[in-house]
Amino acid sequence: MVDVADRIALPEGIAELEDVRPGSAFMRPVEVVAAGLVALIIGVLLLGVTSRYVFSLPVIWIDEVASISFLWLAMLGSAIAIDRNEHLRLTLFIGMIPERLRGFANSFALLVVAAFLLAMIYPAIDYAIEESFVTSAALNIPNSWRVSALATGIVLMSLLALRHAWRTSTLRDLVLAAGLILAIGAAFWWLTPVLKGLGYGNILIFLVVVVALCLVAGVPIAFCFGMGTLCFLVFSTNVPMLVMVGRMDEGMSSIILLSVPIFVLLGCILDATGMGKAIVDFLASMLGHVRAGMSYVLLGSLFLVSGISGSKVSDMATVAPALFPEMKRRGYKPKELIALLSTGAAMADTVPPSIVLIVLGSVAGVSIAGLFNAGFAIAMVLLLALAILARWKARHEDLAGVRRLSLSVIGKTALIAGPALVLPFIIRAAVGGGVATATEVSTIAVLYAQTGFARDLATFMIGLPGGWLTFMVVTIVVFLVLGCVLEGLPAIVLMAPLMFPIAKSLGINDVHYSMVVVTAMNIGLMTPPIGIGFYIACKIGNVSPDEAMGAIWPYLIALLAGLLVIAFVPGLSTWVL
Repeated sequence: MVDVADRIALPEGIAELEDVRPGSAFMRPVEVVAAGLVALIIGVLLLGVTSRYVFSLPVIWIDEVASISFLWLAMLGSAIAIDRNEHLRLTLFIGMIPERLRGFANSFALLVVAAFLLAMIYPAIDYAIEESFVTSAALNIPNSWRVSALATGIVLMSLLALRHAWRTSTLRDLVLAAGLILAIGAAFWWLTPVLKGLGYGNILIFLVVVVALCLVAGVPIAFCFGMGTLCFLVFSTNVPMLVMVGRMDEGMSSIILLSVPIFVLLGCILDATGMGKAIVDFLASMLGHVRAGMSYVLLGSLFLVSGISGSKVSDMATVAPALFPEMKRRGYKPKELIALLSTGAAMADTVPPSIVLIVLGSVAGVSIAGLFNAGFAIAMVLLLALAILARWKARHEDLAGVRRLSLSVIGKTALIAGPALVLPFIIRAAVGGGVATATEVSTIAVLYAQTGFARDLATFMIGLPGGWLTFMVVTIVVFLVLGCVLEGLPAIVLMAPLMFPIAKSLGINDVHYSMVVVTAMNIGLMTPPIGIGFYIACKIGNVSPDEAMGAIWPYLIALLAGLLVIAFVPGLSTWVL
């Protein structure tokens, strides 16, 4: 999968359909509006916190303004991402097909996106009309003002997808791709009476086969899930499409998700100001003279920088250039550096403000404050596992010429890094103390609920021998695999509505289970030969994936050992609650 940050980091063996586009000139006004919405969200949230805790005068319309702004931002941002070709998608299999067929695959992927969006236009407009009769509690305005964002965004995205397909594909490829999509749709329509009698078989057909085919063809992941759900509802149920639009609205209306664009902006600002490098310099001055010290610095830097940016790619890109030259001088092999960098990034992904934790809290209904508190503790467990392995591997490290820095130098670097060092702890304290509320329930949940699959799966899992221990093993395996092929957010959207209710019925604490899920996904993300995070680390460190692949396994085993400890010792996650 690739996005705007990750495209530069793809290895040669993983092909892309196209490069990121700079954006169309006619979309500039939309980009300006989106930027204005980000500023508005930040402004109203600051106003809310200030009025509530400084003046004890809560402003009741803050949440409504923020929710309206976020829904419009999400839909306009989705359109901008289509215009720039920045939606996440799996490109692994595209690189394996013959060159002459890639144009057809590109056309097919774009037309699948367009077909899904065109099918959603009327239901989205109908939904906005229905919501016009509902008045908001605080602002006393029709709810259609907010949900019109769905119809607007869908129409804009469909036009952009069709425009891009026309501009980048040959007429022959477009005709063939459109013919294939129509043929598949006609076949499903003809088989509708049969499909309605299959029950759980439709889960396999639409959630596995249709979604998998779309993924392999390079369709953006969001639209893979959307098309799978759309086909399920249309061809195997009598559920109106209005329900799907309603679930989309519900998923993007959670106040929790407001924190995602804010933390992303925070990471960009701090990275641009050099605060990430300041943290690296401070830790190097403290630990650089001890055996395995630079490994500790790398791991500690990832731990602290992650608490600022919330992005694994940004973390690795900040830390690697600052540390790799000195570590190579001390005898570290490039493949070992990549292994430590990639697994260290996986370790640090539970450090607040982890975007994965925020989305997981929204999807699964888990306390964000609890997740943030536990995230620090769990990252420390994984950090310890990697540090022990790093110390053993550095037992023959050459420290000739390495000297301890003076206290004045250490103090100077600490002073420069101070604001960035305290930021993760401020975030944790603010969220945990309730001063600030950390702000994608998926349409896939419609599918699960409609078939009763979730209920019956829960019955089956609860009946397995071994109780919650067996369920934990199943969870680890499932999310390790999903982390390899889907990365964090899509895997959460797909599986959280299924797995969390089962965990709760088995008496597993939600926060504890969340830590296991996120850790397993991150390990999968860095596991070769499929995990895309591993390839990103290789590109950042300028090391061949083939060379680094053999070195990463001991570190992955160390992380897996830490994961097993986290899974089977619940107190590590819950003692801070």
